[in-house]
Amino acid sequence: MNVDGKQYRGIWVNERDKKLIQIIDQRHLPHKFIIEDLKTLDDAAIAIKDMHVRGAPLIGATAGYGMYLAALECIDLEEAARKLKSTRPTAIDLAWAVDWQLKETKDKTDKAAATFETANKITEEIVEQCRKIGQHGMKLIEDISRKKEGPVNILTHCNAGWLATVDYGTATAPIYAAFDKGIKVHVWVDETRPRNQGARLTAWELLQHGIPHTIIADNVGGHLMQHGMVDMVVVGTDRTTYTGDVANKIGTYLKALAAKDTNVPFYVALPSSTFDWKTSSGMDIPIEQRGDEEVKYIQGKDNSGELTKVLLTPEKSPAANYAFDVTPARLVTGLITERGVCGADKEGIKKLYPEKNG
Repeated sequence: MNVDGKQYRGIWVNERDKKLIQIIDQRHLPHKFIIEDLKTLDDAAIAIKDMHVRGAPLIGATAGYGMYLAALECIDLEEAARKLKSTRPTAIDLAWAVDWQLKETKDKTDKAAATFETANKITEEIVEQCRKIGQHGMKLIEDISRKKEGPVNILTHCNAGWLATVDYGTATAPIYAAFDKGIKVHVWVDETRPRNQGARLTAWELLQHGIPHTIIADNVGGHLMQHGMVDMVVVGTDRTTYTGDVANKIGTYLKALAAKDTNVPFYVALPSSTFDWKTSSGMDIPIEQRGDEEVKYIQGKDNSGELTKVLLTPEKSPAANYAFDVTPARLVTGLITERGVCGADKEGIKKLYPEKNG
């Protein structure tokens, strides 16, 4: 994607040093654009765990390159896999990428060469899947645009853009595709507490691409839907069961409930790597709990232009920080995948992925 006139992805191999993996450190956006170097397995694990990178597909790509860095360090790949898998338990793309690496490198003598090749394959597959999601989802936006005057108003939650997926995005891919085709769109951007990925990251992305958007507090979405100001909701997901239950950033479930009550279509965009083909109920998805400081503190730019953290709460008050919630399939209008749009149910998913068991 374009950043101030230059093309970037969320992760890439340094052109002059193939042993150096580089990422955009998302903790500093939108105020500072910082490129971080990953040189070791520990660097990759920390980047995932501490959310220098985030978003299920990008976490998968980073884990893929983390296995490559482990091979360069001559670390046992089974050990590296366990370390990477422990960093973020909810996002299933992480395990998908690590398991792909283990499978492809099992009988290879040159582990470094094999993991490098596989990490590149993982990354390119993610990019192509997201591009196709954009094309399929664009048709939904186009259908709505034919039936109304003015822009199609789309509400999204968290950041499911190119920053979360290497390139294009999941939930944002159809928005980018529609905008580039000349379809008028406007995006309502949930701030997405507690880490504010919507206000910080999605808004920054849309601004870079020139897409009209408005940042809103998380609790405004229902009001907008009640007043006919939202034509569709599109979100991403960190794990979706083969029966259509969706785990996504905390607060997604509440948006789905409001959309159901107001007859606003609610879509979830995801590549096949984000499906959990072994789990039937969303209630069995592990929900990551993070530190209370993310709830109690907020980061922003102060009057001197420096990033600073500010305490919002009574210092001694405890806080709970559940990172995800589960939206039941019954609240989901459809799933936008790289193979097309289907119902959020076992039958619809199986039609698109007949080779999968479950």
